[in-house]
Amino acid sequence: MSKVTKAYLAVAFLSIAWGTTYLAIRIAVMHYPAFLFAGMRQVIGGTLLGIIALLLNRKADLSKEMLLHNIFVGFLLITLGNGIVSYAEKYIPSGVAALICCLMPLNAVVLNLMIYKNEHMNKNIIAGLALAILGVVLIFRDNIADLVNPVYFWGMIATYFATVSWAYGSIRNRYREAKVNPLFNSAVQLFFGGLMLVILSPAVDSYENFEPFQPDALKAMAYLVVVGSLLAYSFYMYAFKILPVGVVTLYAYINPLVAVVLGYFILDERLTWFTALAFVTIVSGVYLVNTGYRKEKRKAVPLEKYSKT
Repeated sequence: MSKVTKAYLAVAFLSIAWGTTYLAIRIAVMHYPAFLFAGMRQVIGGTLLGIIALLLNRKADLSKEMLLHNIFVGFLLITLGNGIVSYAEKYIPSGVAALICCLMPLNAVVLNLMIYKNEHMNKNIIAGLALAILGVVLIFRDNIADLVNPVYFWGMIATYFATVSWAYGSIRNRYREAKVNPLFNSAVQLFFGGLMLVILSPAVDSYENFEPFQPDALKAMAYLVVVGSLLAYSFYMYAFKILPVGVVTLYAYINPLVAVVLGYFILDERLTWFTALAFVTIVSGVYLVNTGYRKEKRKAVPLEKYSKT
């Protein structure tokens, strides 16, 4: 099986797996402090992944430069990206969080256009941005009764900020390609990103309703460590090394649909026509932005390391 085929299979796995993690996070944070839970999950996942990486390949780049890079990327992806989403899901439904996170690939493209001045906007990108903004408006419209609760409102805003951090972290990681044992580098990112969440937990979390041995929370923890961290994060980094960014981030089109459907059937979360319309609108917008971005890349002779095309 070729590397490209494996990378596409990795994206297919991410499309389903990360969609299910919104539900698992929602269940877990009902019983655990959010930063503590997210941090423990990533520290355990990072430790296990690091052991596996060293068993497969004893070489590892432990230079100061590479360690600082991985710690910074872990902060962007895990501490800010995953940690904030976990915290926000204490206050907003898993389906709403997933819909907002659907904007991640759009943010990645827009940030890339802003950072690399040789790339430009076109009609597709502008139309896609307009559609995506409309989709966000529809999310707010569907949840307008809940927005009078400031915690709910800021939960939605925080989730969007998390998608920006994840997008920027992905770009930073993409442009510094790991030469030695990339799986170990992923483990370092998970471990230190999670460790920072654990350190921040006392300042951010409330321990009032902490149920450390609640069965559903422990099951969610096990699932998220194995599927959400150990497997999915490894596949995500592998796919990013092989495929164009626009292809890898296709998983974000499917994740929200999986999360919304699971939230509706398992947690009785609200599902309305506005929710469905917001999903279609945002996905269409992100698709248009990616289409426009690929056109610009073809015209501008892209950086080899980034596009892999």
